[in-house]
Amino acid sequence: MPGQKPIKVALLGCGTVGTEVVRLLTDQAPDLTARVGAPVELAGIAVRKPNKHRQVPAELLTTDVDALVESDVDVVVEVVGGIEPARTWLLKALRAGKSVVTANKALLADHSGELFEAADASGADLYFEAAVAGAIPLLRPLRESLAGDRITRVTGIVNGTTNFILSGMDSTGASYAETLEEATRLGYAEADPTADVDGFDAASKAAILASLAFHSRVTAAEVHREGIASVSAADIAAAKGLGRVVKLLAICERVDGSESGEPGAGESISVRVHPAMIPRTHPLAGVSGAFNAVFVEADAAGEMMFYGKGAGGAPTASAVLGDLVAVARNRVVSGRGPRESAYAALPVRPMGQAPTRYHISLDVADRPGVLSQVAAVFAEHDVSIAVVRQEGRVDDAGLVIVTHAATDAALRSTVDKIGGLPVVREVVSVMRVEGEE
Repeated sequence: MPGQKPIKVALLGCGTVGTEVVRLLTDQAPDLTARVGAPVELAGIAVRKPNKHRQVPAELLTTDVDALVESDVDVVVEVVGGIEPARTWLLKALRAGKSVVTANKALLADHSGELFEAADASGADLYFEAAVAGAIPLLRPLRESLAGDRITRVTGIVNGTTNFILSGMDSTGASYAETLEEATRLGYAEADPTADVDGFDAASKAAILASLAFHSRVTAAEVHREGIASVSAADIAAAKGLGRVVKLLAICERVDGSESGEPGAGESISVRVHPAMIPRTHPLAGVSGAFNAVFVEADAAGEMMFYGKGAGGAPTASAVLGDLVAVARNRVVSGRGPRESAYAALPVRPMGQAPTRYHISLDVADRPGVLSQVAAVFAEHDVSIAVVRQEGRVDDAGLVIVTHAATDAALRSTVDKIGGLPVVREVVSVMRVEGEE
């Protein structure tokens, strides 16, 4: 609108994502003005080493983050990452009434409550679509579009590095180490891939998803986490033999007392990240390479899947710009975005109480009575067997068992006792099974 006061933006960080944010703000300036109802003006960019950012206007660069945050900007966009000093900067901005757009999953997974409280106290907005699944419009549908529904389960592939590795192992038969090396060479894995392959990245995202889906505060520390380093080529082959594929899944679900195995227990939530076998007919099974996808189940809406590029400079910047347009519009019309919804305050169940299924591969002695001894242990722990497959060899045999649903603690105790049977030479592998009744 002619004469409308510009919306001033401070950008904290100018790495891969920040550089794309600057480019989009510049290239799309006329369109953004039309969409927002006012010009969107980049007031400054906080970086550590200005001489390393020749691709952006030098006059915008500053190393004084505090001065930039405390200036007369309307919106602070943070793409630095990490907990500190990002937490301090964003709290300062929110407490001063400046809206915040962030892509910082680790910060949100640990401190979203503190950030929302600061936003509520000052009337500022807090948006974070880019924190989970890159360009995929996911958090806003959970936060707004499905606000009138009851979400029962969210299952997602939310880390592109691990999905690239597991997809490669499935298609080539290569080992984990070989496929990780290839992912590193192609730039899909960092030189230190720990955050990805050990599940830390996915756990932070799972905490955010669970918080939004179930109207409860969930932190990354409450998410059960397992990585993919122990997934072998044999596990991948075993999954293929059963018509399944292995994925690193972030699983967030409602659990009532009867499902958890605890009589009289009330509703709670299970939030976990671990490798799992899923049927090749499941919508998530066909998600390959570095793509992300999240499968949502709700009472009224039914089943939905969100799919797309989950990382990268341009995709993540697209999500950042979407949030920036939203908060800028609110500034123009003196409106406010959605607030935190944590009224349900559902407790997070320990992993041992989570309902799940196991795929167990055993190396056993090839003689009569082995299966009956193994089955007796399952019965002792009240775990029902769904599938048994035995392959005989000269002196020993391979035994594969897939269970019906039981608590993870019961299944783990079953496996531990089976491993001590004289007829069992080795528990070759144990993997959870998801996506089946």
